[in-house]
Amino acid sequence: MMPLTMAAAGISNRIVRVGGKSEVKRHLENLGFVAGGEVTIISVVNGNVIVNIKDSRVAISKEMANKILV
Repeated sequence: MMPLTMAAAGISNRIVRVGGKSEVKRHLENLGFVAGGEVTIISVVNGNVIVNIKDSRVAISKEMANKILV
């Protein structure tokens, strides 16, 4: 298990757990970051991560990406 920020770009990863406070978890779940879901990093810009999740691209901050364990 590792935070999403440490995953390699272009490789599909399965989300194991989403951490953080309840409002942060709810926000990430609304974006599609749920345990068991597939996420692929497209690019990393200044620590911020652009990912492909559920057929859409989402940009999240480094702090948010660190709460997603794959």
